Amino acid sequence: MRLFGVLIVLLFCTVLISFDQKSEEETLIYSYNHPETNQEFNIVHVYKLYDNYEKRIEKDSTTPKERIFEEEVIEPVVEACYQDAEYFERSGKTYSVEPPEDMELVNAIINTIDEEKINNAIKEALIESANYIPSNKATNVCIYPTPYDPDLPQMVTEGTGKISVLYTLFFDEEFLKVGIAHEYHHSVWTEKYFNRENSDTVLDILVLEGKAVMFENIVYPGNSYEDPSYPFLTEYWELVKPELNFYDAYRAYEIIYGGDDLPEDYGYNAGYHLVKAYLDSYTSLTPEEWTELSGEEIYEDGKYIEIY
Repeated sequence: MRLFGVLIVLLFCTVLISFDQKSEEETLIYSYNHPETNQEFNIVHVYKLYDNYEKRIEKDSTTPKERIFEEEVIEPVVEACYQDAEYFERSGKTYSVEPPEDMELVNAIINTIDEEKINNAIKEALIESANYIPSNKATNVCIYPTPYDPDLPQMVTEGTGKISVLYTLFFDEEFLKVGIAHEYHHSVWTEKYFNRENSDTVLDILVLEGKAVMFENIVYPGNSYEDPSYPFLTEYWELVKPELNFYDAYRAYEIIYGGDDLPEDYGYNAGYHLVKAYLDSYTSLTPEEWTELSGEEIYEDGKYIEIY
């Protein structure tokens, strides 16, 4: 009888542990499907794991913070947020986030996060985006509390169906929706057209960003973070034009973010106008149709220079 009692206790404890793990996972990940196509979406609230990280570093002064962060924050979400992601693999498996230097600031960011509002905003943006271009893969959006840095992106597509949101104090629901639409386009383009064996030219990357800006303007007209009315100025294009056929992603993103001799975010707007010039000539194309076009087709057939 005593043995039976011990077995019952062990079984009960096992059930409790299993229940706790399941409850934590359900709280961490909000899952839903497109109401018509059943396309799968998951929102991963990674910031909820930062408490584990903070408690661990307070107790453990011998283990490097990088390792603790990896174990407490990254490892539980690797499958959802990074596994098999094309750009993550290409970067040498470099994560978009690092162990926070200022936990007080990170906790302040976490305290501003309204989970229900974030879920609703991302859910709407993904469904609206999928209405234009569906995906055959699940789309996972992973949210990390991140101190604002003007030199870093605030959202990143890690690869097909893997979007990282580097959530700062400046986020609001509209910014989140537009950014998700932008990154969703990158995600679907990657799913359908990314080729590990090919390198991209500066022109390819400008057009790729331009397509995402065009797409966010279609999904959320008038709410784009980039200004579609930004004027085309020949003096800036003349600086960029000689480099269009270079296979230099670093230079492409220098142009995209701007700075030095170029206005801030110059490449986003230049890319948008490259795509707009093309679509002004081919007005019947759907987002699904123009997404597959190469940078060279967009540039040459769109008569960008003649129009602007």
